[in-house]
Amino acid sequence: MIAMTKINKILSYALVCCCFAATHILQSCDKYLDVLPDNRAELNSDDNITELLTNAYPLTSYFMLAELFSDNTDHCIGSTSYTAFNNSGTTLHEEASTWQDIHDKNQDSPYAIWESCYKSIAAANNVLTAIDNLGNPARLKAQRGEALLCRAYCHFILGNIFCMAYSTKTCDQTLGMPYMRSAETTVSPTYQRGTLAELYRNIAADIEEGLPLIDDNLYKVPKYHFNKKAALAFAARFYLYYMQDDKSNLDKSIAYATQALTASPSDMMRDWKALGALSAGSAQYNAFIDASQKANLLIISANSYWTWIYGPTAVAKGYCHCTRISDAETINSTGFWGSKEKVHVKATQVSGSPKITFYKMGQYVEYTDIVNGKGYPKMIVPAFTTDALILDRAEAYALKGDYANAYQDLTTWMNAFTANAGTVTAAQLKTTYGSGKPYYTPTAPTPKKRLNPDFAISGEEQENLIHAVLHARRVTTLHEGLRWFDVKRYGIEIYRRNVDGILGDGNISVFDTMKKDDPRRAIQLPPYVINAGITANPR
Repeated sequence: MIAMTKINKILSYALVCCCFAATHILQSCDKYLDVLPDNRAELNSDDNITELLTNAYPLTSYFMLAELFSDNTDHCIGSTSYTAFNNSGTTLHEEASTWQDIHDKNQDSPYAIWESCYKSIAAANNVLTAIDNLGNPARLKAQRGEALLCRAYCHFILGNIFCMAYSTKTCDQTLGMPYMRSAETTVSPTYQRGTLAELYRNIAADIEEGLPLIDDNLYKVPKYHFNKKAALAFAARFYLYYMQDDKSNLDKSIAYATQALTASPSDMMRDWKALGALSAGSAQYNAFIDASQKANLLIISANSYWTWIYGPTAVAKGYCHCTRISDAETINSTGFWGSKEKVHVKATQVSGSPKITFYKMGQYVEYTDIVNGKGYPKMIVPAFTTDALILDRAEAYALKGDYANAYQDLTTWMNAFTANAGTVTAAQLKTTYGSGKPYYTPTAPTPKKRLNPDFAISGEEQENLIHAVLHARRVTTLHEGLRWFDVKRYGIEIYRRNVDGILGDGNISVFDTMKKDDPRRAIQLPPYVINAGITANPR
């Protein structure tokens, strides 16, 4: 549980010591988990600044909240033997899965995300203030760059969770988030949310200032920090989401992605075949989060129950990623790569459970009392990967009308993720997603869902490419929350369905619909934040 604080403390507290310090002992066979090292502390006279930067990374993940809000979740009715605990697991689990305004305050909740992000922003701002007070010396430029990237990233998370999707048509009227650009010095500051346009301009400014300052030589283990490739991957995703009417930001997205992927992007891909050859469970998820894995660009630690909820446990079977979704739309579906047999890493279903699990993140414990076995559930998260980055670039190419390069990136992804060693073509995508293929309906699901973005789609070939990218990303980043952001960005109408059967493979009925402009797409702020005077999301 995270301690309650006043909103002004959340936004201005100079967090010198992290609640869950990197030096705490974690139970794991992975060296990263044994140490969680912060090697920047070797900077001698600047130790205090670099130590404070340790706290500029959010300690709560959005994965669980975003995944449960997305169309990767169904309500599996199961049998009368399901207990309330087995159905829901936690209050948060049920509230998020049914698109309610959430009152739960535990890890993974809107409350936890808000507190964690703004505490991290406060730490970044105190670093920047300290550097400015020293005259912004050249020896601290890398720390300044990291602080700016962390500040931008935390605001980016907040914007994508608590705001509507960015749209050039509505951004000047849509609520943004308070952008904290300095450490607070007043007792009770007043905060305004501003507009989404202002939020994105501020994020862009921090990225553009901070990215050139990043220096990987500062770290012994760069992947535990905003290293150069991780910063480029973040910039590429940000500018993809920040698309302008003239599509100029797509050029930035492509350029940043290209720098990170290098001239040989196939060499940067994860070895999915080797991962799939490992036994399902700890062997796979330890390999997935390994810092030596070239596909992992930024690895961070998060306080989270998510691995317990999505994973092969007896709890949380009521609202989950089940057979109906898996077989028709995600990891076990047929895509442009072929059938599920072509995918290197197979999904797992625990006996008697409707949950379909793609092993990625495992449950670890950060002990506060080793003798009595007390501690906090943790997971290690690859925040940015080349798996997702190659698809971000493919999408940008497709939206720019550069179809040849979009097909090439999809080919690179397919050759890594699946056993299909072919080349992705227009004919192939037309066969899978073209006009002859039906759009999804709740009772006859397919991977092809109607797209309702705020921009025009230029014909069938471009639409097929977008469907292919969205499908590939949905499969690749399953359990990581990115599907929710795609649902928002493309105005995809989604449904909350009851599915019969203990294995979640029975009859379907719809009990709620989230249309493309549904205000619930902006998750409601924590109640105490609203009570403190911050404008609530409309309902």
